[in-house]
Amino acid sequence: MAERQETQGNSTTTVLGRRLGGELLRLRTKVGMRQPQAAKVLSASTTKIAKMEGGWVPVRDPDIRALCALYGVDDPAVVGGLLELARIDRERRKAKGWWNNFPDLGDMQEYVALENAAVAIKGWHLTFIPGLLQTPDYVRALRPDEQFVAARVARQHRLVEDPQLSLHVVIYEAALRSVVGDATVMRGQLDQLASMGRRPNVSVQVLPFSSGSQQGMDCAFSIMSFADPGAMDVVYMEIPFSRLWVEGGERAAQHDEVFERLARHALGEGESRAFLTGLSKEL
Repeated sequence: MAERQETQGNSTTTVLGRRLGGELLRLRTKVGMRQPQAAKVLSASTTKIAKMEGGWVPVRDPDIRALCALYGVDDPAVVGGLLELARIDRERRKAKGWWNNFPDLGDMQEYVALENAAVAIKGWHLTFIPGLLQTPDYVRALRPDEQFVAARVARQHRLVEDPQLSLHVVIYEAALRSVVGDATVMRGQLDQLASMGRRPNVSVQVLPFSSGSQQGMDCAFSIMSFADPGAMDVVYMEIPFSRLWVEGGERAAQHDEVFERLARHALGEGESRAFLTGLSKEL
């Protein structure tokens, strides 16, 4: 599904809202309940439930808690994930959040809002170092705009500030050998990757040329998790002139399978750090 915000009357649907609504729909159908039953516990109309499940309206915390209780969902991680999604979605709809101080993000704002809400991200990267691990000099070489550089650095706070984001990336060797800026910039970037890979919440693996052809080598993607991996995943991809979302379901699970297969064929974390250090010394 292409990234978009659709409008219907005075309502707007967002990626965050659709993901939240889709999860509420999944929980309801899992226990065999219908919309009128959900509407009754909220003292609301079935139209409101339909709008909530379609991502058309912001969802209040009391409504989420009441629906979770109705559906028999008492796992604090699941409930907390839904509440966090709802909070970020409400902020996004009100144009709040640190990312709104950086208009140059453009349509990346929707991605950054999701990234800010996620508890874990898996990323497969073909041509560039993942944004969450880029050095300021690397970012500056890609786009000499100090506001853009500042926004990229602000995103990286999730890796070091509580609650820390869990990040697992697999990077194709081509992205590491492609010189962005100059040798000094790349040396600093490779050293940064090796250093960040030692953090307990960050895993960095390299897929070398020697691994041969692998499924998934036609498109990079990121998988964001908001509770237990798999339950509320959103997949994000960039293609020429567009951005695509896969909002849960079987297709998201298929991307997760591809990622895990790539990770199995990639170098281990220790081997990857040695590989990065070796490349840095060659520059």
